[in-house]
Amino acid sequence: MAAMRIGLTGGIGSGKSTVLQLLSALGAAAIDADAISRASTAAGGAAIPAIGAHFGPDFITADGALDRERMRAHVYAQPQARRELEAIVHPLVGAETARQVEVALTAGARCIVFDIPLLVESGRWRRQVDRVLVVDCLPATQVARVVARSALEPAQVQAIIAAQAPRALRLAAADTVIFNDGLSLAELDVQVRQAARAFGL
Repeated sequence: MAAMRIGLTGGIGSGKSTVLQLLSALGAAAIDADAISRASTAAGGAAIPAIGAHFGPDFITADGALDRERMRAHVYAQPQARRELEAIVHPLVGAETARQVEVALTAGARCIVFDIPLLVESGRWRRQVDRVLVVDCLPATQVARVVARSALEPAQVQAIIAAQAPRALRLAAADTVIFNDGLSLAELDVQVRQAARAFGL
């Protein structure tokens, strides 16, 4: 039987990372698209030579990583630069994702979970997964959780939430929703196990 491919998404502070850990504990193979992307632009990452060639050596730090602050300012001033950067990074992320999928399938994984923060925004991911699992909670809960775990002010968290896909759009894209508001970890685990059974775990 072919492995079920799940796209996992949710707004900042929704508890998506915790849900991914619980699914992994049940035997799902987890593939973190964000981590793969970050690794490609870290020191010695696969995207660094092309970034240096395209944008110039000023965008590479002394230790050989992408200068994120400089690139953020550049992308803000020159919006097309984001597309140019994505044209370098996305194919590399796609290739590494495919490699990790092959490793998981070879190991006999019954379920592969792709952690995709921008699943709804990207458009391309929906065709690559069998089901979309959205971890949802109230916006006030998102703000409280992120403020508690970071040095961000509530207004900064609200700005991040505003920049992500609207909650209604995420929910409309979902095949399965875990409403992670006011749940203990044990209660969340029960919800995840229910969803996991439908995913063949």
